[in-house]
Amino acid sequence: MKSEKISAKELFNAIDQIYEEKGITKEYLIESLKLALEAAYKKNYETNETIKVEIDEQNIKVYAVKEVVENVEDPNLQISLNDAKNITKRAKLGDSVNVEVTPKNFGRIAAVAGKQIIVQRLREAERNLVYTQYADKEGQIVVGIVQRTDKFGTIVDLGRVEAIIPLKEQIKTEKLEPHQRIKAYVLSVTESGKFGPQIVLSRKDPNFVKKLFEAEVPEIIDGIVEIKGIVREAGSRTKIAVWSNDENVDPVGSLVGKKGMRIQPIIDELNGERIDVIPYSDDVPSYIINAISPAPILAIDINDEEKVATVVVPDEALSYAIGAGGQNVRLAAILTDWKIDIKTEKQIKETVIE
Repeated sequence: MKSEKISAKELFNAIDQIYEEKGITKEYLIESLKLALEAAYKKNYETNETIKVEIDEQNIKVYAVKEVVENVEDPNLQISLNDAKNITKRAKLGDSVNVEVTPKNFGRIAAVAGKQIIVQRLREAERNLVYTQYADKEGQIVVGIVQRTDKFGTIVDLGRVEAIIPLKEQIKTEKLEPHQRIKAYVLSVTESGKFGPQIVLSRKDPNFVKKLFEAEVPEIIDGIVEIKGIVREAGSRTKIAVWSNDENVDPVGSLVGKKGMRIQPIIDELNGERIDVIPYSDDVPSYIINAISPAPILAIDINDEEKVATVVVPDEALSYAIGAGGQNVRLAAILTDWKIDIKTEKQIKETVIE
């Protein structure tokens, strides 16, 4: 079959355009094009030949890869030694040689089938790039624009891809409006079929608050201040325990900042959510007392076996220590991993009398 020169200029122009717009390497695009044209040839000519496509900016050529044998049994896959030597004088039995089989109308096939298949490959490549980019952001904070809300959650545009904040990861007291610019915590990034990577965000997760503080407090990034624990009832209250590795650095003050300049932007981001920053302590009674603060504590009794702490507060401070709906003591118990029983001074005196 006579070789025909086929212009690949149009396809290479498309490659250059996609390279500039999508940032996918030309090498990958050209390799994808070769695979696409090999598949197109096999489909159009219904052959079992092993096909290899060579392409440059001027030509597209199709070759059948054939094994050099003494006796040809399958002409699609094999070639005699004499015929092989007509292609390359160095051919010997057992070698593979490329026999050009470029059809006269392959330019049309390349333009139609080749483009269609390569576009599909490019979409897959772009999804993989996006997945790789955002997989590295898992456990981090991203900024996006709210698009819409449906029965599954809120869709957020992150630029090259959309993400979702499921209803269970949203703050119940918060209403996200279209075109609103928000921050969110990346819970997970997974590969999912034809729609590309599935990115799940959260504004409810306690780590969202933790990451907000890391962005505001240089001492955390420097390793001077550590966040030892954080618990949250999203939209209402967060308790965060901090520790300083430098006795000259106040961990609570580092998070709050002068006149609240560090903590206030976080409270604003969380729409006024209350944040209790407390000092962490290895001493269990001290840690529990800190966790219940700012309620005043008169005494504390620790039962190590049952891991129960009985905390005595002034009569008038009971509701303050327990918190609305038991929230304060509930969060303190989760933070310290101890069961906390709040008693008033009056209750303790009555128990002693009995």
